[in-house]
Order: sequence, then C-alpha cells, then structure tokens
Amino acid sequence: MPFPASFLDELNNRNPIEDVVGQYVTLTRRGSNLFGLCPFHSEKTPSFSVAPDKGIYYCFGCHKGGGAINFIMEIESLSYPDAVRFLAKRAGLEVPEDEQYQSQYQKQERLWALCKDAARFFHQKLLEPCGEQARAYIAKRGLSKSTVTRFGLGFSPNEWSSLLDAMCARGYTREEILEAGLTVTGKNGGMYDRFRNRLMFPIIDIRGNIIGFGGRVMDDSTPKYLNSPETLIFNKRKNLFALNIARKSKQGRIILTEGYMDAISLHQYGFDCAVASLGTSLTEEHANILAKYTDQVVLTYDGDEAGQNATRRAIPMLEKTGIQVKVLRMQGAKDPDEFLKKYGADRFRLLLDQSENQAEYRLESLKRKFDLTQDEQRVQFLQQAAELVSSFPSAVQREVYGARAAEAAGISAQAMKLEVDKAYKKRRRQAEKKQLSQDLAPARQLAPQAQGIRYDNIRSAMAEEGLLRQVLKEPELLRDIAVKPEQFSSPLLGRAFAALQRQHAQGQTVSLASLGEEFTPQEMSHLSQVAQRRDTMISDQALKDYIRIITEEYANARLSGPEDLLRLAQRKKQMEHGG
Repeated sequence: MPFPASFLDELNNRNPIEDVVGQYVTLTRRGSNLFGLCPFHSEKTPSFSVAPDKGIYYCFGCHKGGGAINFIMEIESLSYPDAVRFLAKRAGLEVPEDEQYQSQYQKQERLWALCKDAARFFHQKLLEPCGEQARAYIAKRGLSKSTVTRFGLGFSPNEWSSLLDAMCARGYTREEILEAGLTVTGKNGGMYDRFRNRLMFPIIDIRGNIIGFGGRVMDDSTPKYLNSPETLIFNKRKNLFALNIARKSKQGRIILTEGYMDAISLHQYGFDCAVASLGTSLTEEHANILAKYTDQVVLTYDGDEAGQNATRRAIPMLEKTGIQVKVLRMQGAKDPDEFLKKYGADRFRLLLDQSENQAEYRLESLKRKFDLTQDEQRVQFLQQAAELVSSFPSAVQREVYGARAAEAAGISAQAMKLEVDKAYKKRRRQAEKKQLSQDLAPARQLAPQAQGIRYDNIRSAMAEEGLLRQVLKEPELLRDIAVKPEQFSSPLLGRAFAALQRQHAQGQTVSLASLGEEFTPQEMSHLSQVAQRRDTMISDQALKDYIRIITEEYANARLSGPEDLLRLAQRKKQMEHGG
C-alpha cells in the first residue's frame, strides 16, 4: 500500500472517529454508539451513527459510511491522500509518502503555486499602462480598490504569450502551464495564452488555493466570459466563486448569483454571503456543497427567461438537500449589482427579507403561463396548480397556496381544495404502493444499498456478512477460520475478509477504518453498513453456521454447471483485481 499500514494504524489511533466527526456533528450517546443529524443529507431525526469501538460511522438514511479518512474525504471534498494529510496535520504526524502519491501531490502543489503566480502577474498588469481599459471598466462598475485587492482582480494583456513567457521565466515548464489551463496549443503545435485582453477573476477553493480563472473580455470578442478548463486542481461542478469567503459569513444564508460581478458587488455592499457558479448551471454537486454551509439559499438570477429557467431548475436540486429556498424578485433593476447601485444596501436587505419562498415563486411562475380570462386556460392552470400544490409536504401550505390559486382563477377555495386533495391522495397511493413493493421484498432489503454492488447469492452473502462482523468483534478468530476469501459469493465481502486476514497476520489492528485506500467510498459505505448491523445471535454456534453456509453454497455453485464455474472464475478474478 502506498501509505504504510503501521502509519494508518497510528493515524486512526490519534484521530478517534468520535472526535473527528464531533468537530462537524453534534453527537449524543445512545448505548455504545453516538448519534447525530447527518451532515451529508437533510434530516430531522438523527440517523447518523458513530461506533467508537469500530472506528466507523454510518448513516441509515443516505447510506454513507466508513472510517475517519472517509469522513474527511466526504465532508471536506478531498482525495484519499489529501484526507490522510489533513488528519496527519490534525494529529501532528509526519506523512510518509511513496513515489506515486508524492509525485501526484507535488504536481498539485506546483499547479497551485503556478496559478498563484499567474494571479500575481495578472494583478500587476492591471496596475500597469496596459491595464487602463480594465481599470476604467472596474471604475465604471463602481468597485473600490479594497474590493479589487480582496478578490485579486487582474488583467491579461492583449498579447499572445505574455503570461507564458513570464511563467517560464519563473521556472515553470510549458507542460505545467498547459496543464494548469493557462495556455492553449495551436494547430501548428505552438502554444499561446488562453486569456488575452480580459479582466481576470481568480477562482479560489475553500482551502484558499487559486485553482483557475474567469476572464471577461474588454472588446467585442467572444465568448464574453471565458473560464479555465477542467484540470487536475479545477472542477467547475465542485466549486463556487467566493465560497471561500461566504462559508465564513454570519448572515445565516447564502445568496446565489448568476455571475462574478454580482457576487463581488454584493460583497462590497456588505453581503459577504454571496457566491456564483463558474460558468455552468447549478449542479447537484453545488447543491450538496451549499448544504454543508447553510440552511437557506436565496436565488437572485436575472429576471429574463434564461434566469427564470435557471431558477426553476435550481429549486428542486437545492430542496433535495434540505435547504430552504427563497427567490428574490427585483423591480427596477435587472440584477443585484444594478439594484444596489440604484437603491443601496438597506433597500436590498429589505428585499432579501421579503424574498418569496419557493412555493410562492413556483405558483406565481405557473400563473404567468396562462391567460386566466380564458376558461380553457383557467382549467389548465388549476389542474397544474393542483398538481404543484399537492407536492407541498405541509397541510397548511397546501391549504394556503390552494386558496391563492383559487383566488387567482376566480373559483371557490373549497373547489380547489377538492382538486388538491384528489392529487395529494394520488401521490400518497403511489408512494404507499412503492413502499409496499419494497416491504414485500425482504431479499431486496438485505441486498446492498450502494450503487454497483450486488449479491448473487443472498444466503451465502448474509453468512459472509455475519462472519465479517464476528471477526471484527473477535479478531483472534481469524487465526483458526478455515474459510478462504475466494469461497465468498460476494467479491467485495471476500476482499474485505482477505484484508482483515492480512491485518491480523501482520500484527496490525483489525479494523475497517484503515482500509479506505483499498475500497471505493461506495464500498466502504456498504462495509460500514454491514459492520453496524445487529446479529440475532453472537455465539460459537452462529460462527459455525456462517462457515457451514459459506462452504455449502460454494460447493453447490461449483457443482451447478459450467455457467456457475465461469461465474466463480470471474469472481476470483474480481477479488484479485479489487473489482
């Protein structure tokens, strides 16, 4: 393994799972385990469990789980090696790096340093004569010197290789500059600057690293805004502009804007909770990131059709994470920047406090699609409004917004209530039918929840799970158990058993928490779920039964015919290759 097993043992010993998780989640003891509200999805009843004796966590709601390293990977959006470094720094440990990880981390550090030096270059050029047009644009937009400095704004000269030459002079290779997305290769193989004659916006991740740039053109060239491409250090679906500042805000909400300038302008006027997406529509990854830092998001997209469509797409993604969504409507201005300049921060703050909840917004948006003076369109509006209102979880919401729809269309609230109740009961029947289907399939309930993991033989897999739980509780059992990993019907469970055997043979702590490097996050979540399940019997007889079932099912499979033999060979190959 790239990280020595002894080091991972020490890392986990010095970072007790309850202490690591406790920095992010309020935990309450319930028996031998600790419980709290899951930080990875919205819930009102705690289903997030931490088992200090096993060194693992597991959420019974969203099915995420693993050890301390997996938790940090998930909550801080870090790679495995970076999560190890994070915990090592927390515990005051020095990380022993192998060549593979050392090389990868060094490459990341080089690209971070390169982007930082590029940002300094752009900022300096903004102050020089070549940056006069960009400075005029900044003045026109009303940005102060302190705001320009705070966000590190800069200017890319209208030259083919000014940045390339400057970075090469600082010791970076042409390949590194290309890999950072700062240059482009031409058809003839030559290399030139990606950003030319643009006002530059450094993009900074939540740890303070400059990972890319956005650039606004200073002439009529296209595209108007140009962003860095995907690189080793930059993923636009997993980062938001100004989140490094907004995540520390005390304002209790995050304002989501359509562009860099809107976000910067809001910060200048005192709204340090504003962020913007990076040249892409809001994604599920963005919604999950925002849910880590706030319970409320205010959408301030432009009022044009594109902005309204973006708002409608964003609402369900944000609500899915449990975020309360509000929508800000502006009169007399097309965007927050223009509104602030016209009316000031106090008026905007009042507008924020009066922003509509998503229910009001969606109903109003639906109403604008129809001519309610026409009977046919009134009927269509009421039918669609009943479907919309029936999706609201609260009976009070359904009554209030059903009455509003009725008033808008000129019918009685009672008539609308009948339609809403009819649509709601239909939804309930569909949900109950789905739940009944799940309840009537116990084998499916026992099967893995993680995507891409399946059990071909439920009877054997349940025994394999039980055997894993036994050896995790009593590692000394591993010395005498004759079952071999290749006899397991589940390749994943067989690999886990082999890893625990290896830990025991090498004198290491037998624990799932140290195996995060060998298994994917989905696999670790499933193994954590397996470890957290309660056995109906913990006894020598149960252990014998588990072993008997595994060996019986293995023998039966071998005798079943050539197709099963082929499946056995494929399973053995999967375990050998970690599949």
